[in-house]
Amino acid sequence: MASGASGHQASQSVKGGACEKPIEIAHARTCSCAPNHINCLTPKEWLKAQIGVWQFYYEARDVRDKDAHPATYPIALSTRCIELFTHEGELVLDPFVGSGTTLVSARDTGRNAVGFDLKEEYVELSRTRLDQQALCNQSRQVAVCDDARNIPQYLEEESVSLILTSPPYANLLNRQRKNKSRRGGERYNQQYRRVEQYSQDPRDLGTLPLEEYSREMGSIFAGLLPLLKPRGHCVVNVPDMWWENERITIHIALTEALREVGYELRNTIIWDRTNIVNRIGIFGWPSNYITMGVTFEYLLDFWRPPAS
Repeated sequence: MASGASGHQASQSVKGGACEKPIEIAHARTCSCAPNHINCLTPKEWLKAQIGVWQFYYEARDVRDKDAHPATYPIALSTRCIELFTHEGELVLDPFVGSGTTLVSARDTGRNAVGFDLKEEYVELSRTRLDQQALCNQSRQVAVCDDARNIPQYLEEESVSLILTSPPYANLLNRQRKNKSRRGGERYNQQYRRVEQYSQDPRDLGTLPLEEYSREMGSIFAGLLPLLKPRGHCVVNVPDMWWENERITIHIALTEALREVGYELRNTIIWDRTNIVNRIGIFGWPSNYITMGVTFEYLLDFWRPPAS
């Protein structure tokens, strides 16, 4: 594969059909780590990442505007995952790139990365974020406007070291928000009664009921598995949600779907969001105890098992 731009970071935004297939992008280590190391971390950094409950803070570069994108994770989250499961110079894939946070973290850490999204607006947002601060390294980040189902056309088999993504949550955002977890008058903020679904494109997984969504996710990730190196990791960020007083266990549905197509679940990490959630309302009191999904999410860590 060709290397990235010489002497400086390069970003690219392309539409499906306008991009050369496969994309020529580097994926080999550029660090001097021992061959059996899975990352470039020091023992102290490794120990910190081993704790199974993670907290992060947002920074100024993070996208917090719900009008720009309804569901984002902080740069610090994707940076930790990339540093934990890859080496400098290796290739990261985000099949549902959204606002481009994974690409920003890849640029910051000297990893190559490709992200895909159906919406041209999100691809443009990713490009804009990458252009805001050029870094002097040889990594390359590419945002492609295309369906995740088509990703195998773009990348070589066993070229990806990490798949990192926060996918749509079935059709659970495709409804008016009631903001029951907000306290007092804050319930009636600008999000109240808004539908914050990504799009109404029939290809969008966020328009599908959970059972159909699980089948489609299994099919998509089955297509991605050959792209992943053996022992390469796949980290999926999802919450569970409440629908008509029923807990919808998206993390279980996704775990089963990915296991069925050949991934092995290695770790379940809790993203503890309590430090970034303010003024939580009393939800379910006094007769119905419910843990609020806004206070935590799951990071499901799979890998492609080594050949037996």
